[in-house]
Amino acid sequence: MIRKRADRGVDEAVPKPVKAYTDLNFLNSRAGRPMRILAEFLEPEDRFERHNVSDTIVFFGSARIRSREVAEEALDSAKKHGGDVERAEQTLQMSRYYEEARELSRRLTEWSKGLTGRSKRFVMCTGGGPGIMEAANRGAADAKGHNIGLNISLPFEQHENPYISHELSFDFHYFFMRKFWFSYLAKAMIVFPGGYGTLDEFFELMTLVSTRKMGKAMPVILYGSDYWKEILNLDAMVKFGTISPSDLELFHCSDSVDDAYDYLTKMLSEHHLDKPGGGM
Repeated sequence: MIRKRADRGVDEAVPKPVKAYTDLNFLNSRAGRPMRILAEFLEPEDRFERHNVSDTIVFFGSARIRSREVAEEALDSAKKHGGDVERAEQTLQMSRYYEEARELSRRLTEWSKGLTGRSKRFVMCTGGGPGIMEAANRGAADAKGHNIGLNISLPFEQHENPYISHELSFDFHYFFMRKFWFSYLAKAMIVFPGGYGTLDEFFELMTLVSTRKMGKAMPVILYGSDYWKEILNLDAMVKFGTISPSDLELFHCSDSVDDAYDYLTKMLSEHHLDKPGGGM
C-alpha cells in the first residue's frame, strides 16, 4: 500500500495493520500465552460438541510397549544378528499388555456402540502416541468406533498413531491442558504398565479422587498386578500413615480383559448410564 506518511511527509510503502488474532508473532510470544492456553480449552470443547462426544474411557500406559507381532520380529532379529536377546525377550513378554489393551478397548467400544441415545458415550481416549495408547486406539478402530487421541508435542518418543479417528486427533502444547481434557470428560480410567508419565497421571487422578475434587464416580483400574506390585508399595504409605487404608479401595486391580470389562461395564451402568455425559 502506498500512502503519505504524516510523520515524514513522503509517499512510501506502509504495511497494513494486522489484526491481533491473526498476528502469529504476537500469538507465539510470551504476551500471547493466555490466548494459546485458552485456545487449547476452547477448540477441543468445540470439536467434541460438533462430533457429539459425551464422555470417555481413558487408557494410560507406556509408549514403549510393542505389539506381539513387532516384539516377535525384534526377538527373531536379535537372535539372528547378535542383538540383545534378553531385552528382546522382555519386550515380547510385555507385549501381552499391548494385546490386552487392544482387546479391552475393542470390547468396550462394541459395548458403548450398543447403547441407545444420540450422544457418543464412553468413547475410548488415549494420549495419542505409540505403545499402550496405540493399542487402545487400535482396538476401538477394530470395532469401527470413534476414538480420541490427545497428543502432545515432545522432542522424542511421542508421535501420532495411525488408529485415531482423524476428526478427534489433537496436538497439545501444554501438559496441564491435555491433563484437563483427560479428566474432564472421563467416566473411567485404565492404567496399564508405564513410566514416569503414567505414574504422574495415576497419582494426579488418585489425588483428585481422594480429595473429592473429582465430583463424579470414577472407576479406576490398575492393570497388571505383577508389574504394579513391584513398582508401587502403597501398603507402605498406609503403614507410615501418609494415606488412609480406605485410599487403597479407590482403584481396582485387574489381570484379565474379562475382569476389567466386567468391572467397568458394571460400574458405568450403575453410575453413569442414566445420567448425561459431561465434565467433572
